[in-house]
Amino acid sequence: MPATKTGGKPKPRDAAVTREKILHMAAKEFAAKGYDGARVDSIVARSKISKNLVYHYFESKEALFIEVMERAYSAMRERQNQFGLLGDNPVEDMKTLVLQTIRHFIDHPEFIQLLSTENLHKAEHIRKSKVIPAMFNPLRSALAQILERGKAQGVFRPDADWVDLYVSISGLGSYSISNRYTLSFVLGVDLGDRERVEARVRHVCDMVMSYLCRFDGATTQMRQVADSVAD
Repeated sequence: MPATKTGGKPKPRDAAVTREKILHMAAKEFAAKGYDGARVDSIVARSKISKNLVYHYFESKEALFIEVMERAYSAMRERQNQFGLLGDNPVEDMKTLVLQTIRHFIDHPEFIQLLSTENLHKAEHIRKSKVIPAMFNPLRSALAQILERGKAQGVFRPDADWVDLYVSISGLGSYSISNRYTLSFVLGVDLGDRERVEARVRHVCDMVMSYLCRFDGATTQMRQVADSVAD
C-alpha cells in the first residue's frame, strides 16, 4: 500500500490497517494451502503490498502463522464472550454453549482448516504463543462451571467430564464441515445445504444434551458392555 500525498506531504501509513490486511490474507493462504504449502510471495500478492513490508511487521513466515492462529483463537474468544452464560439454568446455558460453538465452526470454516494444518505439525507453532492458552480459558471455565452446576442440581449425569464433553462437542460440530465434500459425495447429499446445516446443528445439540441429561440404569449396563469389549 504505497503512501499517498496530501498537500505535498506523505500521508503516514496506517500500521494497524496494514497488519490486519496482511493477517487476513495470510489466514486465507494458510487455510487453503496449509503451513508448508503457503508462500509469503502469495500472501504479498494477495495483500498487494511489498514483501519488505510483510517482514517489517512479521519477522518470519512462522511468526506470521502464529499470529494468524492467535487471531483465529481471538475470534472464537469473542464469540464466547457473547454467550451470556452462567445463569441459573445449566441446561439452557449448556445448550447455548453447544449451539454457539457449532455456529462458530460454521461461520469460520477456515478456523477448522487452520487447526488441521497445525495438528499436522503437532501444535509446534501455537506452543510458542504466549496468548492462545489464555484465550481458551474462558470457554474451559464456562464449560466446567456449567457442568458442575448441572451436576449439583441433579440435571446432568454425575460422571460427565468437561474435557471429554468439549472434545465431543468440537468433533460433532466440526466433522461435517472439515469433511463436507467427501461426505457429500459418498452419502449422496449436500452437507452445505442450508436446511441440512440447520438440521445438523439441532442434531448435535440434541445428542450432547441427551448424553448429559438422560442417565439411568442403562448407563451402568453400557459401561459394563464397554468394559467387556475392552477386555
